Amino acid sequence: MNEWIALVLSLPTENATLRMRAWRTLKASGVAVLRDGVYLLPQRESCIQLFVSITEEVQAAGGTAFILRVADDAEAKFPDLFDRKDDYAQLLNDLSRLQATFTTEALPNTIKQLRKLRKTFSGIVAIDYFPGAAFSQTEAALVAAEVQLNSLLSPNEPQATEGDIERLDASRHVGRNWATRKRPWVDRLASAWLIRRFIDSSAHFIWLESPDDCPADVLGFDFDGATFSHVGAKVTFEVLLASFGLEQPGLQRFGTVIHYLDAGGIQPSEAAGLEQILWGLRSTLTDDDQLLTAACSVFDALLTAFTDKT
Repeated sequence: MNEWIALVLSLPTENATLRMRAWRTLKASGVAVLRDGVYLLPQRESCIQLFVSITEEVQAAGGTAFILRVADDAEAKFPDLFDRKDDYAQLLNDLSRLQATFTTEALPNTIKQLRKLRKTFSGIVAIDYFPGAAFSQTEAALVAAEVQLNSLLSPNEPQATEGDIERLDASRHVGRNWATRKRPWVDRLASAWLIRRFIDSSAHFIWLESPDDCPADVLGFDFDGATFSHVGAKVTFEVLLASFGLEQPGLQRFGTVIHYLDAGGIQPSEAAGLEQILWGLRSTLTDDDQLLTAACSVFDALLTAFTDKT
């Protein structure tokens, strides 16, 4: 059974700034308007905190505000007031139109627009207090679009295998040759950086025209049949973290960014900026060793920021 809280407001008429600020805050929270000055939300901690903050601000400005508990009346059908199906439908329409433009030539703008749609989706989810089929459908469509776009950025992405990830000794993987597909994108670039910074500082990288060209004595990563590749829901970068016990909070947070850019899902705030920087580097640098060197500087700075925040 759902529990509800109502906010009853009477705002001072002479304070237009307060009225506008209060309304924008309420609208952004996804409240249901029962009548003028009466707003409804499910009784959850975040909703209570929101109503309390608005109440304090209104009372400090000379208005009146009360927070009331509302009995759950089955005939009231309060959950219907929070239906976000129209919002999801609009987003799906926008996504469908964008997918029609998915071509290699239009990638920079396509990336930008798809990230905007993911941000819009996150905003809807934040106020979708009773997610249902429309949420699931939209989420699946976004992930599929992100995978489709990534296949243009990085053709021949590996298929995930199932099984446990074996813990390995980094000292047995030092001074080795490592190989992955040429023209590396996010997961391969980040994995190469991780290898060189935390696993094998003297690693030498071979950029393969085809995975079939990988020599038998070389450690391959991020292609089908490689020593290190996707396992279950983990992308190669995350598999390397797990394989070598790299559990630092900064690296784990880094992994969430790489996972999103390679496989979609929940978008970390840093993802869009990193993606644009890496796209610019790959568009400018045609030599893969130079590309890795430049990307490593970016990754070093990002890890420092993550570590400082942690």
